[in-house]
Amino acid sequence: MRYWAAAKAAAGTAEEPYAAATLAEALNAARAAHAANPEFARVLLRCSFLVDGDPVGTRDHAAVPLAEGGTVEVLPPFAGG
Repeated sequence: MRYWAAAKAAAGTAEEPYAAATLAEALNAARAAHAANPEFARVLLRCSFLVDGDPVGTRDHAAVPLAEGGTVEVLPPFAGG
């Protein structure tokens, strides 16, 4: 998982591995791993996600499969371009 901007700050790291079959599982594991910092869970609520470069959009996170060795980008809202 790659964290950007506020997600990176809340996680305290730019990137960490995941071991999950779906995006929902990966996010639940990340929330548990960062439970000591409640800001992390709050930031995730506002984030958009890319899985292997494809936007997740409004799809149910439990229905978004993750490939072994794939990439999840965690993108909080930000201004600029």
